[in-house]
Formats: sequence, structure tokens, C-alpha cells
Amino acid sequence: MQHRVTEFFVGLIFGLGLMLSGMTDPGKVLGFLDVAGLWDPSLALVMGGAIALGVFAFSLAKKRSLSFFGADLRVPDHEVIDKRLVLGSLLFGAGWGLAGFCPGPALVSMAAGQSKAIWFVVFMLIGMLIFEVRERRAQAAQLLEARGTTG
Repeated sequence: MQHRVTEFFVGLIFGLGLMLSGMTDPGKVLGFLDVAGLWDPSLALVMGGAIALGVFAFSLAKKRSLSFFGADLRVPDHEVIDKRLVLGSLLFGAGWGLAGFCPGPALVSMAAGQSKAIWFVVFMLIGMLIFEVRERRAQAAQLLEARGTTG
């Protein structure tokens, strides 16, 4: 239970940070992405700060096996840049550029009642569901193929 309370407060602080930094305002995000027009560089500082904090946090996390609150801590070690990663990144960037939202800020904006964010989250969830269904079908096909070749 303690972990859930901690997770709630960390999420709350993250959401407040997104709101204060302007990341929940699609206009500000689109202004940042409009490098050929009226570019707003302020979100570059937000992202730079997040990257700097992330580098520090991940370097510390790699040296630990437990979180500060005693939970198991597993840092992903997959470092391969493959087709799925590149295509996923392109899809993420296209969605961010078209809507002005990425998942975290969209959830915060949805909780604040922004209708555009509600639609974004609905379609994001549909996309996640489609991905899960396709992944499970691909895994089942691989399993059937493996059983067919060994039997």
C-alpha cells in the first residue's frame, strides 16, 4: 500500500510539473515544434532539465537493486535500435506534432477537462489495444510455428 501512495504523489508532482511548464498546453507545444514559424524555445529548457535529471536518475538506478522505498528496481538494458523503435518514435512524433499532446500531458489535460485531450486519450487507448491484440497474435503464431517445427 505504501508504494501506491508514493506512486500517487510522484504522479501528482509529475502532473503539476507538466502543468507549470506548459507541456499540457497544445498551443505551447505546437509553438515549440514550429521551428520555421513563430518558434517558442521555452519547452527546450523543460526538456533539457528532464534529460539532465533522467541521466542522473538512471545512472543512480543502474547501481541499485531496490528503490528508495524498498521495492524491486529493474532498469531496462535493451539498447538495440530496431525497426519497431524507429517506427514507434516516428508515430509518437507525428502524433505529438499533430495534436500537441504526448501521453503524460494528455492525461493531465484530460483530468482538467480539455475535450481535445479526452479524444486524444481515447484514441491512444484504442491504438494501445490494437498493438496488444497484434502482439498476442504474433506471439501465438510464433508459438504454433515453434511447436510445428519441433514436433
